[in-house]
Amino acid sequence: MAQSLVIGICGGTGSGKTTITKRITGALPVGAVLVLEQDHYYRDLPHLSFEERAAQNFDHPHSIDTRLLVEHVCKLRGGEGIDRPSYDFTQHRRLQETVRIEPRAALVVEGILIFDSPELRDLMDIKVFVDTDADLRFIRRLERDIRERGRTVESVVRQYQATVRPMHRDFVEPSKRHADLIIPEGGHNEVGTDLVIQKIRSLLPAKH
Repeated sequence: MAQSLVIGICGGTGSGKTTITKRITGALPVGAVLVLEQDHYYRDLPHLSFEERAAQNFDHPHSIDTRLLVEHVCKLRGGEGIDRPSYDFTQHRRLQETVRIEPRAALVVEGILIFDSPELRDLMDIKVFVDTDADLRFIRRLERDIRERGRTVESVVRQYQATVRPMHRDFVEPSKRHADLIIPEGGHNEVGTDLVIQKIRSLLPAKH
């Protein structure tokens, strides 16, 4: 198998990264795109109590097992399968079960901190930053964490003020300068998303 095309989609929490990723996968041939989410690569902290784990700063680059993520992207890019970790957000623990993933023509790496790592950036052929207003991002995160991660309104607000907002300012926003393309307003920006899709289509034949 020829080397996979790697697309990085970065942006703050609730910016619309997943919406753009879905549009990309839906616009390309069935089975051509694999999505690898940074959220699966949070470090496991089994020695801590639940309360201690819940109090961790999950928006700092140190919370991510970047070494393993880089290793897995390298393997997938080169045509080798991986055993991807799985993460339980309700318990803040990595599950024992892994998911076997095989490479495809294109690999989308999605996450809030993927442009912070030079090693990870160097593996990407296209780097896209999704830029959305903070109030919209907060509302989307609030709805997601309550619906999917069993959180309360109070805990989401507290975490946003304590770590999410300052870490976005310190790490996510500055990483925007590494992007090849910045898409304002996330998935609602059809022109920007279509440009990304066209670029991917133009590069795929050269890779395969």
